[in-house]
Amino acid sequence: MKQELYFDRHSGLRLSALMEDGRLIELGIENEAHREIVGNIYKGRVVNVIESMNAAFIDCGLERNCFLSLSDGDACAHVAGVAAADISGKKPQNAPLRLKAGDEIVVQVLKNPRGNKGAKVTARLSFVGKNLIYMPGTDFLGVSRKISEAELRDNLLFTADSMRAKGDGLILRTVAPYARASRLRAESEYLRNLYLSVQEKSKTAAVGAVLHREYDLPIRVMRDNFNDDIGRIVVGERGLYDELESLIRLRPDFDKRKIELYTGEYDMFSQYGIARQIRELSGSTVPLPNGGDLIIERTEAMTVVDVNTGRFLGDENLEDTVYATNIAAAREIARQVRLRDVGGIVVVDFIDMQDERHRKAVTQELEQCLARDRVRCKVLPMNELCLVEFTRKRTTNGVASQLLQACPHCRLNGYILSNEFIACLIRAEILGRMAQGAQTVVVQLNAGVMEFLFSRRMFEKDMRAHAGKKVYFVPHRTYHEEKFTISSYGADAAAELPAGATELRYD
Repeated sequence: MKQELYFDRHSGLRLSALMEDGRLIELGIENEAHREIVGNIYKGRVVNVIESMNAAFIDCGLERNCFLSLSDGDACAHVAGVAAADISGKKPQNAPLRLKAGDEIVVQVLKNPRGNKGAKVTARLSFVGKNLIYMPGTDFLGVSRKISEAELRDNLLFTADSMRAKGDGLILRTVAPYARASRLRAESEYLRNLYLSVQEKSKTAAVGAVLHREYDLPIRVMRDNFNDDIGRIVVGERGLYDELESLIRLRPDFDKRKIELYTGEYDMFSQYGIARQIRELSGSTVPLPNGGDLIIERTEAMTVVDVNTGRFLGDENLEDTVYATNIAAAREIARQVRLRDVGGIVVVDFIDMQDERHRKAVTQELEQCLARDRVRCKVLPMNELCLVEFTRKRTTNGVASQLLQACPHCRLNGYILSNEFIACLIRAEILGRMAQGAQTVVVQLNAGVMEFLFSRRMFEKDMRAHAGKKVYFVPHRTYHEEKFTISSYGADAAAELPAGATELRYD
């Protein structure tokens, strides 16, 4: 099945969407004011060592001290900056770290801060390229498990072994077989030079300095997702288009005609039906194609999914109806955890089935669908209560952290749409009205959200691109944060501006 990639940048967000036959299968959202730090390398200082936890806490200049495991041993467990270290090979154990308070150390972020927890870091650095992952000081060779042909794996390992310096490690990623040996060697040398530059910077850098920063979202998505299934790439912002086009020029295996700059008047994600699918991710209820539904609830410890038959009654007996619903649920659960970037433990409460064959079939369907995910998942057998537990490697705080924010009305126990995402929705509505001929648009919204939009200079590029058209905002103290209404007027109609209307202007 052919896939399409969409990229856009507006309202303080960078967005990427991977579509397959019109369905959103992977979403990336990055807040430009609060970028992901996974893969970043910092110079830190040991604050204290907790012997009972075999761990140390490191000051890296972040809001909270970072957690470092002193055992930090399994090389495969410390591949930062890539969603799945889905690799196999001989796994050496590195010697435990010996640290004391006051020591300075170079560390790389494995997991973002979450809740009251600081970032998780490692002292075993890794540098991720398109075809290779380079691990200095870790004597290890590995190949992506998705490369299953034994002879090909052996040839790749032989090639990698001839390229690496003694004591260093290399992992060959899924696309490595499509690259020439000379390109692999050049990439290996480039990644090694990155490491040497980090070493050189660390000698004079202050504690808390960023020695190496992971690529922005669009570059990471291009690096990790590009394959022959990608039919085209559509970019909604000129600066981002130029950035990606320069990257593509370095890729002889990519047809430059496949990248397009979107020039339509409507919001790009709305035009291609992506915005509606993103909006659905902010809710906890997910409809199934056969009329059933899923309820997805996040907790601090895990994510819980409940499967319901809903309106689906089936044509056969109860057992067959339940089985058909559970099969549909297994497919959609695999899609949803990938879309929402759910990490950690996931528990699925399937509808009770009596037939053991049905239980095994549902579990196998879930495993097969999760196998398409770039992030490594491990599924446990279904128990007698028809509960299935699986784990998915956690690297980010999930898409929900960008779409939602703590609700101020329920003692922070619930969630509402984030200001950035509300800005995306308002922008799409404004562009849609203007594309239909409106000369004046009036937006009535929550006063706090309006203050946020004006302070961040949202829609500045859009307004400069629509010179002569006017947008007014009217603040309301009584409006819920998610509520907004829009009125529009053509050139032949006089705009009736409510009291308190403020024109959106960028002088």
